[in-house]
Amino acid sequence: MKHHVLAAALVNELVRREKTVATAESCTGGWVAKCLTDVAGSSAAFEFGWVSYANRAKTEMLGVPATTLETHGAVSEPVVAAMAAGAKAASGADYAVAISGIAGPGGGSPDKPVGLVWFGWAVPNSDVQTRCWRFEGDRNAVRTLSCETALEGVLSRL
Repeated sequence: MKHHVLAAALVNELVRREKTVATAESCTGGWVAKCLTDVAGSSAAFEFGWVSYANRAKTEMLGVPATTLETHGAVSEPVVAAMAAGAKAASGADYAVAISGIAGPGGGSPDKPVGLVWFGWAVPNSDVQTRCWRFEGDRNAVRTLSCETALEGVLSRL
């Protein structure tokens, strides 16, 4: 599977560069952290991961302001940027990736349809970089593609 290949490539490159990554996941439920820890030797590159599925977890664990959640909703650019920044700050990692989306099959709306996923990448010496995708498919497909996109995003930012 592509996410296993990406995770191995990311861990190997992080170890080679002596860098670390942290994760802050909502709709993927820890899948990115699982893929990273499936790689032997990943403890040299990965120490922290948060599954912040509920809004309360986003505020209490990652420091996402409650007003940002109330104003923009959990699946939004400001929230995912705050999740990534919070994960990087709390972990001390060099990089952090955050994911928040609507995996379905329910929970979508005209403004935020099923398959909409926001990503944030906190990187050294830069503002958090964000991007939004709309994935097609069932819940598993949306989550799989989200995991792959998150890993690819960190790898491309090394």
